[in-house]
Amino acid sequence: MKIVDVCAFYTPSGGGVRTYVDRKLVAVAERGHEMVVVAPGEHDGEERRGPHARIRWVRSPRFPLDRSYRYFADRQELHRVLDEEDADLVEVSSPWRSASMVADWRETRQARARLSLIAHADPLSAYAYRWFEGIASTQAVDRAFDWYWRHLRRLDSRFDLVVSASDSLTTRLREGGLRKVTTDPMGVEPGQFSPTLRDPAARAEMLAVCGLPEDALLLIGVGRHAPEKRWPMVAQAATLAGARAPVGLVIVGGGSRQRPVIDAIDGNPHVRLLEPTTDRAGLARMMASADALIHGCEAETFCFVAAEAIASGLPLIVPDRGGAADLARKNDGVMYRAGDAPDAAEAILSVARARSASRIARPAGLPKRARPVRTMDDHFNALLALYAGEGDAGKDAACR
Repeated sequence: MKIVDVCAFYTPSGGGVRTYVDRKLVAVAERGHEMVVVAPGEHDGEERRGPHARIRWVRSPRFPLDRSYRYFADRQELHRVLDEEDADLVEVSSPWRSASMVADWRETRQARARLSLIAHADPLSAYAYRWFEGIASTQAVDRAFDWYWRHLRRLDSRFDLVVSASDSLTTRLREGGLRKVTTDPMGVEPGQFSPTLRDPAARAEMLAVCGLPEDALLLIGVGRHAPEKRWPMVAQAATLAGARAPVGLVIVGGGSRQRPVIDAIDGNPHVRLLEPTTDRAGLARMMASADALIHGCEAETFCFVAAEAIASGLPLIVPDRGGAADLARKNDGVMYRAGDAPDAAEAILSVARARSASRIARPAGLPKRARPVRTMDDHFNALLALYAGEGDAGKDAACR
């Protein structure tokens, strides 16, 4: 089978989507299929990732709301590329213009390919709910943005299936009137994250950067500095919790929206920003060496970093909506009201208390327990089975 993924969100500097797509290029090809990712880029070109895997870049303009991304602007050029590739199945991982362009291509060209819409994004959660929080309920925002739900229902009618990454998103899509949604949770890179990577020296070094002793609670946050990630709120929560218990926070990530995060830190020496890293092994060691992961974004459709933290043996401190919350519910995580810094601070303190109790109950230095976790390979096996017509890809599946 030849699969083409029209992936508007793929960028070399990306986070979860880039990690997912890079693994997909390997995993699908290893299973005997041909995998092509069509992505918007600075120039036209191709990048081979093996004998049966490649990225095909289509020259595209920058996305005005986030210039780290580009978007497909030339309908005819995208149609020409799809004609040349002549895939058995075309995936689209954006619900916006590229999805309509691909559906138009199949209808106007009478192409043989089946179409799959991959729900990588939840724009209402990422933008509209946040813009109007404190002013209107999510239900009121949904009513105001009914044009978006009508758009999704049209895509649902034009695609053969819609693949969601989490139970909560599947529920929302079905409640919005989509009929072809199935759940196939994503997962972590196999063999990459583990509690066995915990390094007391690395933990002591991170705490020293935060100006704290080794008996303090060490939180780690990972992600780019985008508004929907809510790092200023997370920094405020760590500061509020730190007034009542020794709490250090390191945030690994970067981006053009760093100034609001720095302003929120407001000189707190116990909250530190670390540069983004492409060293996945080093990140895995840092994560295993922390005491908990804290995350601020309720708009995640799956939340790779939360799954990686689970695989590293960390408890989660996450908002009560979105993909991170789904993972927390199934892995004894702690949730707080989305966007609420004081409530997040209380969640941090509850983890600090639990950590103190566990240190009394077991010998110091005892490794954190490994938790069974769904891998990306599990996800791709289920996805390919779905494409082969062998059933519901992810019914009742989860990271657990």
